[in-house]
Amino acid sequence: MRFKIILLSLLLASCGALPSMSSYKMDIRQGNFVTAEMRDKIKVGMSRAQVRYALGTPMISDVFHGNRWDYVYRLEHSHELVEQQRLTLYFEGDNLARIDDSGLHVQAEPVENEATRAE
Repeated sequence: MRFKIILLSLLLASCGALPSMSSYKMDIRQGNFVTAEMRDKIKVGMSRAQVRYALGTPMISDVFHGNRWDYVYRLEHSHELVEQQRLTLYFEGDNLARIDDSGLHVQAEPVENEATRAE
C-alpha cells in the first residue's frame, strides 16, 4: 500500500514538469481598443454625446473625476503584457476641452498572435 501511494504521488508530481501538460493560458483583451480612424473623429469642442458616438462608452467611469474619461486597452498573452493603450479625455461642462493621447499607440487593428490566427 505504501508503494502505491509513493508511486501515485511521483506520477502526479511529474505531470506538472512536462511542457505538453501545462495549462492553457488564454489571451486576455480588456478595455476599449481605439483605432486611428476613431481617434481622428474626435476634436476639441465636441459634446459628450458626440464623443460617446465616436469612441463608445469609456471603460473606466471615475466618480471623483466626472469630467475625465479614460479609454484603456490591454492585451495579455501568457501573463505577459503585449499591448497597452491609454486615451484620456477632459471635459469642461458638456464640451471636450483636452485630449491626452500620450499613452495611445494607434493601430488599425488589435495585435494578433498565432493562437488567435489559428481559430
